[in-house]
Amino acid sequence: MRFQDIVVAGYFQVPCMAETTKLHRDFVDVLLSLTGTDKLSNSDMIAVLWEMIFRGTDTVAVLIEWILARMVMHPDVQSRVHIELDKVVGKSRALAESDLTEMVYLHAVVKEVLRLHPPGPLLSWSRLAITDSTVDGYHVPKGTTAMVNMWAIMRDPDVWVDPLEFKPERFMTMNEGEHVDVCGFGSDLRLAPFGSGRRACPGKTLGLTTVTFWVAFLLHEFEFRPCNERRVDLSEVLKLSCEMVNPLSIRVRPRRSSVC
Repeated sequence: MRFQDIVVAGYFQVPCMAETTKLHRDFVDVLLSLTGTDKLSNSDMIAVLWEMIFRGTDTVAVLIEWILARMVMHPDVQSRVHIELDKVVGKSRALAESDLTEMVYLHAVVKEVLRLHPPGPLLSWSRLAITDSTVDGYHVPKGTTAMVNMWAIMRDPDVWVDPLEFKPERFMTMNEGEHVDVCGFGSDLRLAPFGSGRRACPGKTLGLTTVTFWVAFLLHEFEFRPCNERRVDLSEVLKLSCEMVNPLSIRVRPRRSSVC
């Protein structure tokens, strides 16, 4: 079972009927129990559950898999993250969420993976033009459905230097005389994997914090290596999210003696 399958399954684990009175209700139970003005139609409940799976679990798991794949492919980058973690956290204790504020290179790594492998390459699926509009000189008639291809924008050679190269340093250093300081939350459209404006992903801060924390935790505790010297395949397939065609297979070595 893939990592993201485990995550999704955990959200929808239904207890047996004999134990329902003793256990907390799951998310579906809550939706079904709503009454009055709060009651949701079946289509609304499906939409909420879709968003929870697609935006709340699948994208997080997929992004973590892409980051670990890049760590295996680029051991020099992984080593630099290890050095930063050992400097900030040390090896005598576990990572704390507050440690993330002191890390710089790790955040640059996450941004670079988001740039090359956005889980949602087409922002919010689509937009409907409600009036005749002009976008970059092109006439967009009323009723047109448009999709923003952020995957292409974040690999555009007119926007990025060496766009297909994995270079976390691009978010830390001077790049052709310009310091690349991009927050990734939509204020700079060069890197807007969560969308921008009023319809940007509402869970972007939580999602990015969750991914960064779990990646930091895993890299603090373990070193990731290729499996049987097999090359990591970066081929993509668009399902709920933009996933790896072949699930990541890697070898793991503990870095701290306290790891069970």
